[in-house]
Amino acid sequence: MRDAAGTGLRLRLAAKIPIPLDLSLSIAPGELLALVGPSGAGKSTTLRCIAGLHRAEQGRIDCAGATWFDPPTGQDLPPHRRPVGLVFQDYALFPHMTAAANVLAAMGHVPRPARADRVRELFAMVHLSGLEDRRPAELSGGQQQRVAVARALARDPAILLLDEPFSAVDRATRRRLQAELAALRRSLAIPILLVTHDLEEALALADRMVVMHRGRGLQTGTPAELLTRPASAEVARLLDLHNLFQGRVERHEPEATFLRWGDRLLEVAPAPEHPPGALVDWLVAGAGVVLHRRGRPSAGERENPVPARVLDLLPMGEEARITLDVGDEARGTLGFSMPLHAALRNGLAAGEGCTVSLLREAIHLMPQVPPDDRVILAGPARA
Repeated sequence: MRDAAGTGLRLRLAAKIPIPLDLSLSIAPGELLALVGPSGAGKSTTLRCIAGLHRAEQGRIDCAGATWFDPPTGQDLPPHRRPVGLVFQDYALFPHMTAAANVLAAMGHVPRPARADRVRELFAMVHLSGLEDRRPAELSGGQQQRVAVARALARDPAILLLDEPFSAVDRATRRRLQAELAALRRSLAIPILLVTHDLEEALALADRMVVMHRGRGLQTGTPAELLTRPASAEVARLLDLHNLFQGRVERHEPEATFLRWGDRLLEVAPAPEHPPGALVDWLVAGAGVVLHRRGRPSAGERENPVPARVLDLLPMGEEARITLDVGDEARGTLGFSMPLHAALRNGLAAGEGCTVSLLREAIHLMPQVPPDDRVILAGPARA
């Protein structure tokens, strides 16, 4: 494997046609960065720019201490000169060749006497030892994708690019491949860029995520940062975060900010960046919604109590997904999860009344975006 220590990837891309791009990002050696966003956001185009398969109008790409793309100097390395390991959604294996031959095809830079040992090493790394002589048609989808990963690593790449790598396999196989990638990446000292539509996949694998929309990177951060502190309601919707409402900042006190939400006044953590009178979007994480238990009140229930009515209780194994009508003027609903036995013990059912508290530290305020600029996405709620 190449020694890319201290170098990683730095990228800046700009274009108006055929696909708009306005993106800057960096990936450290050993880091996995995920690009997430809706179809047409520019995720795969970004990956193709790095691989040299698409040329942006402007920008710069530096990787492993070398400049791959820099229009002002005329630098634009062709794909075969960029040490990239690329894994496609559809495997892209040669059907007439064995699995080992597919991997050997990427080893033109390796001395011939060393190739056989390197193939065995790679097949062991991706848990395919003993299957070297099978052709792609004789392998399952998951096994074919492991061959594709081995072939990508056979190039001794300076960066590993994964374009929706597990979307063509069933859910159980996808989870196994994700676990194997999580283990494999610990032995790789190169940056990894993952393009995915699967938010759960990104959350499970990524050190950081970039939320993209219309070719722009709207926010970069750790999964925890993006899920609890999105930069805007637009980002929250792209991440399928619900519990999203609108309000107005009422006032600031030394240890709290007060938020007007309809006829309610909520206490939130100090947010002096939003002046009194400012209209804001706000959300509360599902973990910050506390059910008032019947007959057993707790200290946390004193924070921002909100009367509600159960719209739906969806059992999900040992958990229950609760959706509440909280009388929001824009008809927004509040969702959270809790153990199913606790929900039943507290008498939760469709149509029943209850009270919940919204913990102040879990409430996050965001500048309100004009309606014409909002992203409206349909989909299941995520607390």
